[in-house]
Amino acid sequence: MSIAAVEPEALLSWQFMLRTWEELDVPEGCRAEIIEGALVLVTPPKPEHSQIVWQVGKALTREILRDGSSIAEAEVHQTVDVRVPFRSGLYIPDLLVIPHSVMEYDPENLVSDALLVVEVTSRSTADRDRKPKLWGCAHAGIPLYLLVDRWDPETDRGEVTLFSGPENGVYTGATKVPFGKEIHLPAPFDLTLDTGGFPA
Repeated sequence: MSIAAVEPEALLSWQFMLRTWEELDVPEGCRAEIIEGALVLVTPPKPEHSQIVWQVGKALTREILRDGSSIAEAEVHQTVDVRVPFRSGLYIPDLLVIPHSVMEYDPENLVSDALLVVEVTSRSTADRDRKPKLWGCAHAGIPLYLLVDRWDPETDRGEVTLFSGPENGVYTGATKVPFGKEIHLPAPFDLTLDTGGFPA
């Protein structure tokens, strides 16, 4: 997986943004992200949002703990930041699956080892989850991006889309199912996720 070169001016700007982000005093329950070079404060999620995150996290954790699992060395996290300097982005996804060994490395290197990013949309964050974060994760080469879209703009209902096969900053594959249907996460997960309990 290749990472695009960062121009010196962009690197200085990125370092300034990162230092500013690190020094923020964010209200409890909120989180701050950098989206395309802009600092964004994200308010605490609604209960429906948290319920979906919990259900997906539970399914992923069960698979990690299953005897013979091919992701037995992975971890599921809710508060680890994904840094994509060449897209001027620092995201704190709803869920991040990474190998256990990666947690000992520099945060800048986490993104290249991530196995899966999960974002659950809220009305205030949906556009960022559907566009800049999706593009940033594709540029970073994160193999799978699971978007749980509670108000899909194309269908006006809950939809789950699994993006895969990142190439040149875009995902080349996308599988979409409505809430209530199952969606399959391919290797290394080989996990079928039931969306039947997802609240809209």
